[in-house]
Amino acid sequence: MDSKRFIIMTTIQGPAVFLAQFIGDKAPFNSLDGICQWAADLGFKGIQMPTLDARFIDLQKAAESKTYADELTGKVASYGLQISELSTHLQGQLVAVHPAYDDFFDGFAPAALRGNPKARQEWAVQQMKYAAKASQNLGLNAHATFSGSLLWQYFHPWPQRPPGLIEEGFAELAKRWLPILNEFDQNGVDVCYEIHPGEDLFDGETYEMFLKAVNNHSRACLLYDPSHFVLQQLDYIQYIDFYHERIKAFHVKDAEFNPTGKQGTFGGYQSWANRSGRYRSPGDGQIDFKTIFSKLAQYDYKGWAVMEWECCIKNQEDGAREGAEFIKKHIIKVTDKAFDDFAAVETNTQLNRKNLGL
Repeated sequence: MDSKRFIIMTTIQGPAVFLAQFIGDKAPFNSLDGICQWAADLGFKGIQMPTLDARFIDLQKAAESKTYADELTGKVASYGLQISELSTHLQGQLVAVHPAYDDFFDGFAPAALRGNPKARQEWAVQQMKYAAKASQNLGLNAHATFSGSLLWQYFHPWPQRPPGLIEEGFAELAKRWLPILNEFDQNGVDVCYEIHPGEDLFDGETYEMFLKAVNNHSRACLLYDPSHFVLQQLDYIQYIDFYHERIKAFHVKDAEFNPTGKQGTFGGYQSWANRSGRYRSPGDGQIDFKTIFSKLAQYDYKGWAVMEWECCIKNQEDGAREGAEFIKKHIIKVTDKAFDDFAAVETNTQLNRKNLGL
């Protein structure tokens, strides 16, 4: 058989679970040991770890102490788990905040920094740099975050946007992120921006604008979460065709979109349960995960399938239990041989030329 006919693929890792929506003040969700045991009992193989709660990780210490990082990895491994990625969604959000949202996002920062946007932003940048080194110390090659936003309030072109506003916004966003991207590059880690409403990177077009502004930086990658694309009616399957080379992280989160004569993609200021577009537990929404997993396998996605639970209807623990099984059933163990090997013919240049009539 001609080896060039067969494309080597990688079986997606998983299931993993994003801990952010489960961490709380009651056992087993109030300690690393407790939540690891809970995740392992449900059949998860990995955890995506938020980095603002010292009960679970001291981010600065993980960056500055390889010994601490090794101990953390060992503790997680003692439950049969791996850390899939660290998450700095909240810190990444604070890299760029428009003043209109200062009060809303102040809660993401330490209390001493609230009311001081400059100090808050500097803290966020340092957090990101700690995350780069911590990821390296933990043996990780991908990192999950948000881009932050200077432009979101202008996404609808009314009133008419002044010329150059959007370009200036992306130039400033790139200026803030380039030193962070370079830090991640030095540590061998991809920055995976979750394309998300409320961020300046909220679809493919905005991602490409940012990518251009950071000179196509090799570490400016993507966290693929199709739920956000359902809510804005973007083709989430073709998105993979466009950006598969940059997709380095993956959230398995379902969603549904049921427009009415009263509301559509904007949601009419309704509660999550009453919006046309709403997030659901895996398997309860409209997303074609069978095709998504096939596409990612086809394109040799090497990362994790991480369940993110955000559902306005189902209990979170039921969602987690069902989500672990849902991901297991969708992960495709990729083939290591072509299905038509039985009919293969040895490579022979002379024979090939003969069959071409040459």
